[in-house]
Amino acid sequence: MKFLYSHRTRAADGQQVHIRALTDALAASGHDVVMAGPDGANEKPLDAKDERGLKALLPGPLYECAEYGYSFPAFLRLMKTAKASRPDILYERYNLFFHAGVWAKRRLGLPMILEVNAPLAEERAAHGHLALKNFARKSEAAIWRAADMALPVSGVLAARLAAAGVPEPRIDVIHNGVEEAFLKPAAGALVRARYGLEEQTVLGFAGFVRDWHGLDRAVRFLVETGREDVALLIVGDGPARPDLERLASELGVSARVHFAGVVQREEMPAHLAAFDIALQPAVTDYASPLKLFEYMAQGRAVLAPDQANIREVLTHGEDALLFPEGGFETALAALAQSGALRQRLGAAARETLIRRDFTWAGNARRVEAIAERLKGTRA
Repeated sequence: MKFLYSHRTRAADGQQVHIRALTDALAASGHDVVMAGPDGANEKPLDAKDERGLKALLPGPLYECAEYGYSFPAFLRLMKTAKASRPDILYERYNLFFHAGVWAKRRLGLPMILEVNAPLAEERAAHGHLALKNFARKSEAAIWRAADMALPVSGVLAARLAAAGVPEPRIDVIHNGVEEAFLKPAAGALVRARYGLEEQTVLGFAGFVRDWHGLDRAVRFLVETGREDVALLIVGDGPARPDLERLASELGVSARVHFAGVVQREEMPAHLAAFDIALQPAVTDYASPLKLFEYMAQGRAVLAPDQANIREVLTHGEDALLFPEGGFETALAALAQSGALRQRLGAAARETLIRRDFTWAGNARRVEAIAERLKGTRA
């Protein structure tokens, strides 16, 4: 089949990883994928820059109107690309105020699959980054309901779509996954040697570093544990890094807190393999964290919050330790003290990932089956 992939993503972060991984997997399955998005958006190396652009210059209401306005030139570009490529399926990565795909679907009569990674109206309102709240909610619900199939990344998010009026038969949950490269067990020895971690129990975190991730608790744990052989390796960068560095200095543990900075995809498995304990200290209640599946693929012992979207993937005591509110330090101490527990949980996590096929190749097969069904109904 020929997929026309529509998106509005410029950031070179986890969003780009998702776009590249799924489209590469579809192409590897023999499908033709035609991209329709910002020029060069998926060719940049990964970074941790905040792609603010006009957001930093315009008042909130004016910026949000500009976001909606961007749908018009994007629609024209999408129509031009569609007429040249004659796709079978329109696949769009949802973004707030972005109606180009819906308009093109209606004009061309194309089946539309909508990938939904977050309830962005709710998310931006919660963080104080939304001015036109009512308009945003109506815009979001209209886009969700217009798709022939909506693919939220968690069951929790699927419930949000259903509450917004999307019929349940048109909702299919597809969690995130890993590329094939992550399925090959990597060696973390060189990374450990680079940071002097050969004899350390390494607490690891991978991803964009924000305050809400709660990594300050991991830094404080280095003091609370009373052990000099426990260290923290943070693979990534972001706005919370300076505060974490300052906290580590104040607590006298700077020598045991290491920042690898932004690591490109080909180097990531080796960095994850350097972890003894893979941390997900906090996560929004609807997300499907990329890092979680990457930790699992490398057989790391995962520590994550005990909440519904995580329980969709992992089971406490079987393939991870899931901590209740306030229980992070206790669960982390248990993992730090027992190599046997870490080994058992890490091996089971990898088995879960393989058994349930949490891979981008698996996701491509799921999308292919949905696309075939939609194409058949239009025949």
